[in-house]
Amino acid sequence: MGDFVTVFGSLGDYEKGHIEIINDDPKNYAFSNVFEVASKAKPYEKVAVGKNQQNLIEAIRAEGDSPWYTCAHDEFALVMDGEVEVHFLDIAEVDRAPKDKEGNIAIKGQPKGKKMGHVVLRRGHQALLPANAAYQFRARRPSVVLQQALEGENTIYRWSEICLK
Repeated sequence: MGDFVTVFGSLGDYEKGHIEIINDDPKNYAFSNVFEVASKAKPYEKVAVGKNQQNLIEAIRAEGDSPWYTCAHDEFALVMDGEVEVHFLDIAEVDRAPKDKEGNIAIKGQPKGKKMGHVVLRRGHQALLPANAAYQFRARRPSVVLQQALEGENTIYRWSEICLK
């Protein structure tokens, strides 16, 4: 058996991936290079790069401070490149996303609430973005985040631009 080497990409050094089909129908697969997607995105655009039933994986170019977001369900953020701080606020119920609304919503301006702290995420680190709290990403240099979320008003679809043919 040959040796296998895992190579991690980054915004500054990635190779566009490809699909290797194993006795299956190619329409069942879509490959998106998250670094390429993030390199072409505006800061904090949430570009869908994968979907499993109602769950999405969104590629995000983290650069500077994001708007504040909230959602009625838990989400997760995984840093693929760089370093990203995630700040959390416990916000009043009137500022939370409606319970029946899927996906995250951007909060206009600085929300009011009690500081819950922050986490510093580097490559491979993941954080829970809890339901009914507000969160904000902060990155000093361009970084890449994958966010597990439900489709919402901030989700951007660019399948025709990012899927390999």
